[in-house]
Amino acid sequence: MQFLAYIILYPLLYLVSLLPFRVLYFLSDGLYILIYRIIAYRKSTVRKNLLLALPELNFAERLKIEKKFYRHFCDTLVEMIKTITVPVTEIQKRFVIENPEAIKEMEARGKGVAFLCAHYCSYEWMLVMNRQLTTHKGFGIYKTIRNKYFDRLVKKLRGRFDAQLIDTRRIIPAMRDHRRKGILGFYGFLSDQSPKLTSTIYWGKFFDMEVPVHVGAEILAKKLDLNILFVKSSKTGRGRYKARFIPFDGNPKDLPNYEISDMFMRMLEDDIREAPEYYLWTHKRFKHRKNDPPAIN
Repeated sequence: MQFLAYIILYPLLYLVSLLPFRVLYFLSDGLYILIYRIIAYRKSTVRKNLLLALPELNFAERLKIEKKFYRHFCDTLVEMIKTITVPVTEIQKRFVIENPEAIKEMEARGKGVAFLCAHYCSYEWMLVMNRQLTTHKGFGIYKTIRNKYFDRLVKKLRGRFDAQLIDTRRIIPAMRDHRRKGILGFYGFLSDQSPKLTSTIYWGKFFDMEVPVHVGAEILAKKLDLNILFVKSSKTGRGRYKARFIPFDGNPKDLPNYEISDMFMRMLEDDIREAPEYYLWTHKRFKHRKNDPPAIN
């Protein structure tokens, strides 16, 4: 069944990826009607998340953000499909790194780097940063897809950005192996995800709610002596993004436990408040929370 699903869907996705961007965004407009207005994909989750995160806004204001989010969500879907065939040089034009010197600075420090990012703007195209690496190699931390054929496809696509994927269950032995072999890596962590309650070791503040926080990047940075790099990204137009990298200048070991994770969550919250429509609100980020925000309209 896995192979059957692959051979049916992949040719279709491949053909769609050959379409020019202007046609893809026309399809995205139709996809918006289907996903948002007809199927109502996770609409209740999105609406609940926006209410919890932004209770100071009235219903009409949150509804406006909701619609903008679904339009962006559909754009990112067609952009992911386009990644199958689009030249990486084209994506480099569309995803601009404002300060590539920050990457060179981190490489010059001679250590591996924990790169903390989130499901915000175009987190897939952010892999284009690997084209800036010279002495280091890019690694993405991800969860294996159940369909092994699509799993291989995802690895192949991200490999176009010179990124090697490591399953979350293998990250620690892989990083230790890299250290023994003298391999310096940029390790990308999507650190905004909500961990399972059974594996939660820290609860932090996010939009005035106490929620479980992924602290793996911080723990590994301290344990394996890695530097830390944050990212601030934004959308400048349809299919156009930019990112600014923010190096952490101190030694992670010098800070109290979980301070770096809290710092990341505060930076992410600031980005979301500036343009909330670009966050992935379909995730149940606040499912496990110890409190509601002070006031909900």
